[in-house]
Amino acid sequence: MFKRPLYKTLRERLEEPRRFMQVLAGPRQVGKTTVVQQVLEDLKAPSRSASVHSVPSHYASADEPVTKDRLWVEQQWETARRFVSGPGRAKSAVLVLDEIQKVPGWSEIVKFLWDQDSAKRLPLRVVLLGSAPLLVQRGLSESLAGRFEVIPVTHWSLAEMTAAFGWGLDQYVFYGGYPGAAPLIVDAQRWRQYVLHSLVETTISKDILEMRRVDNPALLRRLFELGCQYSGQVLSLNKMLGQLQDRGNAATLAHYMDMLRGCGLLEGLQKYAGQTVRQRASSPKLQVHNNALLTALENTDFDEARNDGEHWGRLVESSVGSYLVNQARLGSLDLFYWNHVNREVDFVLVKGGRVIAIEVKSTRRKTAVPGIAAFAEQFKVHKKLLIGGQGVPLEEFLTTDATAWF
Repeated sequence: MFKRPLYKTLRERLEEPRRFMQVLAGPRQVGKTTVVQQVLEDLKAPSRSASVHSVPSHYASADEPVTKDRLWVEQQWETARRFVSGPGRAKSAVLVLDEIQKVPGWSEIVKFLWDQDSAKRLPLRVVLLGSAPLLVQRGLSESLAGRFEVIPVTHWSLAEMTAAFGWGLDQYVFYGGYPGAAPLIVDAQRWRQYVLHSLVETTISKDILEMRRVDNPALLRRLFELGCQYSGQVLSLNKMLGQLQDRGNAATLAHYMDMLRGCGLLEGLQKYAGQTVRQRASSPKLQVHNNALLTALENTDFDEARNDGEHWGRLVESSVGSYLVNQARLGSLDLFYWNHVNREVDFVLVKGGRVIAIEVKSTRRKTAVPGIAAFAEQFKVHKKLLIGGQGVPLEEFLTTDATAWF
């Protein structure tokens, strides 16, 4: 069975002496629960080594129709505590609470119970999972400072889809990286409906509308659709409002964009400005987090897209953008774009003061011309990369850790 690289990270941390609770935060349907269950099964399995003991575990999810509360958290915690207290207790145990952001006031009760165990030196390891990273992060920062480590969970990369499903580059460019949707690509309509209804609508309705105040849900949905339609293009918030034909304001639109970003659907990349304070009002470059979100909304099948050079070029550029967005979510680098007059740099990577300018060579016709030379005149550039064409092959770039280019 295929195991994502984060499997190793989580297992190693759970095998360390109890120090921090582990928090896995990422979009829906990217394998958070599967990875945790793989780790729990392996920890529970008898080991041939006498020095490695079997670790019992308890898993519970708050993602159910019946609303969970603080009492539910206490009950699950006590269920796990029985493994490490009383006669015949284990040397350690693991408690996993899935979709923790669904529980009102979850961070306060988790802090209380964690501190109780710390005072009693109970070797109970805790793993929290959440599909709304911004909401999870808020709870962590409010109550749990110094008690947790975050393991970001991103959309699947080309390397992972190839390892798990044998996909090639073209399949990844068109179908993106949702593992649950992979077996459905033989039926284009079924695949599209799964992405739109089981992934997109569930994320919007459960992780945004149920959890946050949204005064205009219809505007939020239209913004998502517009963002997918214009993925890879720079569009001002005021121009978006015109496209949406809505009386909302730019601040509302920016707020909704933050929600979509927090749930791993869509975001607006900001323009690179060096050491200058970046203005939030700058026109964002729209970028989906997974190419499946773009192609599922279109009425074009794989063969049609592949045979349309300009359209395929757009998908290629979007696949580079979505890959870089997910690399940036790991926290090791920042991602921007840049333009000036009629000059444009597709993507700007920043890490520790070093800057990489990226141009994606595709068959897509662009309104602006490549602007790496103009960018380098204004800013100190560590590297200038061309992806595709006579530059770095697309497949190589999409399977290389972005930090390796620094």
